[in-house]
Amino acid sequence: MDLPVDTRTSTDMGTPVPITIGQPVTLSVNGRDVTVPRGTSVMRAAAVAGATVPKLCATDSLDAFGSCRVCLVEIEGRKGYPASCTTEAEDGMAVKTESEKLGMLRRNIVELYLSDHPEDCRPDGECALHDMAESMGIDAPRYGRGGAGHLDLPRDDSNPYFTFDPAACIVCYRCVRACDDIQGTFALTVEGRGFESVVTAGQAEVFMDSECVSCGACVNACPTTALVENDIIEHGLPERSVTTTCAYCGVGCSFHAEIRDDRVVRMTPNKDGSANEGHACIKGRFAYGYATHADRITTPMIRDSIDHPWREVSWEEAIAYAARRLRDIQRQYGPDSIGGITSSRCTNEETYLVQKLVRAAFGNNNVDTCARVCHSPTGYGLKTTLGESAGTQSFKSVERSDVILVMGANPTDAHPVFASRLKRRLREGAKLIVIDPRRIDLVAGPHVRATHHLPVRPGGNVACINAMAHTIVEEGLEAKAYIGERCEREAYEKWRAFILREENSPESTEEATGIPAAELRAAARLFAAGPNSAIYYGLGVSEHSQGSTTVMGIANLAMLTGNLGREGVGVNPLRGQNNVQGSCDMGSFPHELPGYRHVSDPGVRGLFEQEWQVELQAEPGLRIPNMFDASISGRFKGLYCQGEDVAQSDPDIQHVEHALRSLECLIVQDLFLNETARFAHVFLPGSSFLEKNGTFTNAERRISPVRKAVEPMATYEDWEVTQLLSNALGYAMNYSHPSEIMDEIGRLTPTFAGVTYQKIDELGSIQWPCNEAAPEGTPTMHVDEFVRGKGYFAITGFVPTDERSSRKYPLLLTTGRILSQYNVGAQTRRTENSRFYAEDVLEIHPFDAEARGISEGDWCGISSRAGDTVLRALLTDRVQPGVVYTTFHFPFSGANVITTDNSDWATNCPEYKVTAVQVAKVSERSDWQKQYRAFADRQEELLDKARA
Repeated sequence: MDLPVDTRTSTDMGTPVPITIGQPVTLSVNGRDVTVPRGTSVMRAAAVAGATVPKLCATDSLDAFGSCRVCLVEIEGRKGYPASCTTEAEDGMAVKTESEKLGMLRRNIVELYLSDHPEDCRPDGECALHDMAESMGIDAPRYGRGGAGHLDLPRDDSNPYFTFDPAACIVCYRCVRACDDIQGTFALTVEGRGFESVVTAGQAEVFMDSECVSCGACVNACPTTALVENDIIEHGLPERSVTTTCAYCGVGCSFHAEIRDDRVVRMTPNKDGSANEGHACIKGRFAYGYATHADRITTPMIRDSIDHPWREVSWEEAIAYAARRLRDIQRQYGPDSIGGITSSRCTNEETYLVQKLVRAAFGNNNVDTCARVCHSPTGYGLKTTLGESAGTQSFKSVERSDVILVMGANPTDAHPVFASRLKRRLREGAKLIVIDPRRIDLVAGPHVRATHHLPVRPGGNVACINAMAHTIVEEGLEAKAYIGERCEREAYEKWRAFILREENSPESTEEATGIPAAELRAAARLFAAGPNSAIYYGLGVSEHSQGSTTVMGIANLAMLTGNLGREGVGVNPLRGQNNVQGSCDMGSFPHELPGYRHVSDPGVRGLFEQEWQVELQAEPGLRIPNMFDASISGRFKGLYCQGEDVAQSDPDIQHVEHALRSLECLIVQDLFLNETARFAHVFLPGSSFLEKNGTFTNAERRISPVRKAVEPMATYEDWEVTQLLSNALGYAMNYSHPSEIMDEIGRLTPTFAGVTYQKIDELGSIQWPCNEAAPEGTPTMHVDEFVRGKGYFAITGFVPTDERSSRKYPLLLTTGRILSQYNVGAQTRRTENSRFYAEDVLEIHPFDAEARGISEGDWCGISSRAGDTVLRALLTDRVQPGVVYTTFHFPFSGANVITTDNSDWATNCPEYKVTAVQVAKVSERSDWQKQYRAFADRQEELLDKARA
């Protein structure tokens, strides 16, 4: 049974931490009685009593260790001086935290530490040992300096983001424990004993050569200057901080952006951040340097043709030029000849304004979002089955899971902070099922091993999920009472008859899935047994021709086993970008207004028409693929693209490039002259997340604050630029702050009705729905009933993809991400992260490589029915024979040159994860890569002329 939480908080180790009530005990601390739950440490009890106990090795984020001995206390009736952090409070105990003897002992300990610690420890003010010595009046240790010779040990500056100085290390084990307990990488250890003890990375390696993933947990934990960020060394300590939200993946980590001289010098993970609770990954913690990279374009530019040089102009001229070009196009080709694309990297408020611009100022519904190419099947599938197109729980919920199914996702690379939570739960005994064609780290990584790895053949997801459901129903393992109470009976009976067909059995689907029937049945039994079974899935589910079908199958599986509506269970999509959820919530699809309400609904449309004072179209507009097709055919001529790089991220790049070349006016708003901007006629400089106010919504529906840390390098925040364009087009927008945009969103969108900036700042974040029924948000969805009422079991027939291996294209290519890079790499490639991963490579099984005469590092020509490219070979058994794998972080790689235009049947989400290819050893780059390099070089010349 869960213990209630006391309203008091403990601050003995930093940030206030709720105290869990157990059997209470009462003790005396410095003569003051205090009652605390049994199991509370003496240190924590002392804090509740208002006493401060000095410490070096203790921290609120780690279990007590008792290595530094500075926190010793006196306990009446006991011999010696126990460490308060590891001593449990007992009934009737009498504790002293201060006495002459304690003061002497603590001084001796601190002086011993100082004897082997640099006198000029840098930077001033960040060393807890020196701070403690100063508070005790210790100027210099009586024992001299030199200790065991640690002062002569060389610094390790191999990592581009932080430096390790063993001379300043007091071997408190905090870094080691943070790496083990918080991150779960186990990259650090302590070698030697006594005075010869020293912290090392890996097997006495430098950090860069070890298993360190540069998450920064060790740097955060270090109480001295043994581990210090290089930006702090170079620029000095911060003078102020602003709490904001990371702009990378869909975990949505909260950070303190720490600033000195109007420059961000450190991103410190926020211990009160509900999504990350003080943890981070290499991207959010360190890879923020792109915001001040020399490639940033901060002056608007225009040109009449992509063959002409850019011309730098004022904001006024650029906006007027863009508006004039768009209106001219509409006069010539009609009102539906222009449209807009929103970005999952922009804030909710910015995304909302872009779709409003298209609908109210452009006068059509031709708006779409990059979220289509990743998670649109999630929206369709979950809306159909459960009634709401979003994940069902908080990330913290995984701490109560007994069985965790990870499908088509690689959390350790793409969502590493969540992965750390997941790995911690696995170390505590939870079981793991991984469904993935590739052997990801979770299958058999450090201290983590999946109970079942089902290496599904690319394209076989639906067959796999159906076979698991078939096993559960056939063997009578379904949650009959739950289904009877919570789900539509008629739909369930039809689905049950469908799923019990022999075609859905593990034996019949074995050829389609590539999974041995016995192994799949064992995994299904484990999932059904739970008792708390949770599903986490990623782009390996949604980016298929049957992505929506698989999502419905996943929801069916959760309902079938009763795993929805409480902690530790649920259906949880791991969103790829920071605001994928938000961009969908804000009405970025051509058929839906904010809140997932169809444009054809006159009642809904009327609400927006009254607020916006304009008549709205009742028919859905064009999706991104339709825009491209219409551009090539001459019917679509103008596009406003904010924060998205379709020329790298979308499939069948040659088709995309043809479409972009066919536009008469392409307006790109971004930080850099990205691949799409090379085809643009107007470039409007964007603002980074550090330069704006707004909100992001993460994968758990958590609306988190984005707060301006520094002023925009290009004068305006992104929402202001959209507003300027709208006003120039004749549709008035007059917001003075993004909070006013959120207020409008709340007025028009029931799930956001209770969301305000004031409430977000008070609570830290809010999970929607947030309204009168849930004034502080909704951590867990579908508790008593599903949003749609009764759960709906959707029929999920398996339809093989057209992208099947053949004699001409015998291999199946699938794609994914790497830890140090992000999405199309526009941000991470402009940081030191490229030292960890400098180019996309092709993973190929040694069997397939040998058959083609390919050795490690060889150039491989990869051809599909859409195109061809060349990558270097990485021989590995992570992929199974017949499957090859690559990432898409570098534009020159051309990964999306070979992906096809196949897409999900319901949402047009591209089928990135299945492309039939042939691979051969080659000696030169592909024709497309040569053409790309020539075009890119020419565009750089045209940019240089503008800057000159």
